[in-house]
Amino acid sequence: MNDRKGMPGLAAMDHVGLVVPDMKEAIAFFGDVIGCDFIYSGGSMKDDNGTFMQDKMNIHPRANMKEVVFMRCGNGSNIELFDFQAPDQKRIYPRNSDIGGYHLCFYVEDIEAAADYLTAKGVKVFDRPELEKQGPGAGESWVYFEAPWGLQMELISYPNGKAYETDAPKLLWKPAR
Repeated sequence: MNDRKGMPGLAAMDHVGLVVPDMKEAIAFFGDVIGCDFIYSGGSMKDDNGTFMQDKMNIHPRANMKEVVFMRCGNGSNIELFDFQAPDQKRIYPRNSDIGGYHLCFYVEDIEAAADYLTAKGVKVFDRPELEKQGPGAGESWVYFEAPWGLQMELISYPNGKAYETDAPKLLWKPAR
């Protein structure tokens, strides 16, 4: 008997998809600053007359996906970058506190060095890394930063683990695991 909940065959999260305002800038930022590897560009997609884009992705039928790019970030998930134009497109990212808000989080081995590196590269880093001292996350350090176009991201590190791990039946993903 299979006691697994949810979708049959779930193995892992493959990627996060992001719409970016400038593909060249996004590739350079994720590649040169963050350190992700460019894997491939998948071309374009649009439907000038039908409802393909609406039917397949729940977006405006005249949306134009000018380019899609995949990048690999270390020993973690992939990032899929989209360059879209659509008649009803919003051009701002939601904040983390907004409904639908989100952020990307990158695990680093030395959070102080990573935060200093981002600052030296001219990236807006919010405050200094915060060390959690209590609760299930005790042992982790984190700090938020922002891509040049406003996407919020986070660095996290917990080289000695987090407090919850001492008696957890299952552990969160970590590059070393």
